Amino acid sequence: MAALRAAGRTSLVDSAVEQLRAQLAEGEWAVGDRIPTEHELAQQLGVGRNTVREAIRVLVHAGLLESRQGNGTFVRSTADPAAVLRGVRHAGARDVLELRTALEAEAARLAAERRDTHDLLRLRAALTTLREEGDRDADADLAFHLAVVAATHNAAFIEVYRFFSAQVHEVLVEALGDRAMPPVDIDVHEALVAAIEAGDPDGAEQQARELLRVPAETVAALLEESREAGA
Repeated sequence: MAALRAAGRTSLVDSAVEQLRAQLAEGEWAVGDRIPTEHELAQQLGVGRNTVREAIRVLVHAGLLESRQGNGTFVRSTADPAAVLRGVRHAGARDVLELRTALEAEAARLAAERRDTHDLLRLRAALTTLREEGDRDADADLAFHLAVVAATHNAAFIEVYRFFSAQVHEVLVEALGDRAMPPVDIDVHEALVAAIEAGDPDGAEQQARELLRVPAETVAALLEESREAGA
């Protein structure tokens, strides 16, 4: 294997991480396999053992590798969350909003079916903060939506949404450019909480979709303007 050459500002550690990610994605090692030793990897990659050690730490933190004291480092997963992250960042705003709508509509249904007293208290607290902060604090809106997802009591759903939600904001800000984000509609947020509180899955889904209708329409209008400008 050719020695790694750092390009531009990319450090040797970053280069080693990317090379190891590629090997995992290409099936060089299967889940459960023990990867080569630091010494062997250093020779393969043409870098020092300290560089390999740091690269492995990055991949352990990312959940792709697992270090077992005195036994080596093993493949935990070949599904790279960073690749998903890059894909979301490169997706269009409309694509991201459609996915967000699907996630939040189902989350609202599950929340209405599974919410408990703690969930309702958390939702009401998030709604109060959102009412006070309005669109001045994007974190308040995110906290509200996370409270809805938490009420699903579905660990996988919660982790996926945490991972996805930050990227949604970045994509929308980039798509809107100098324009302000659509203002927070407090009435619809309140209606969503009321539907969840009442145990009404259909109503909760409807309100969740309504929450994203204005952002979706805003993005659609921007896309149409861009299309006309380019015509």
